[in-house]
Amino acid sequence: MRASAAGLPHLSPTDPAAQALGYVEDTAQVDQAKYPNHKPSQDCSNCNFYRGAAGAPWGPCQLFPGKDVNAKGWCSAHATRK
Repeated sequence: MRASAAGLPHLSPTDPAAQALGYVEDTAQVDQAKYPNHKPSQDCSNCNFYRGAAGAPWGPCQLFPGKDVNAKGWCSAHATRK
């Protein structure tokens, strides 16, 4: 398993929690038929649950404790940061 600069393992799309929320490491790979509410502008870096540093390629997410998610990723729980 790969480790991020912060030392947390990266969340795998095959992880059961990731699969439950439809997590992908690249928002461009979202299945639009399965997730019709997905917008191409949505990614982990602009989600309210994401706790990674601005510009970091990976960071922690409140929905996946102990794992880093890809800043360019997406899951069905995406909540745009205001």
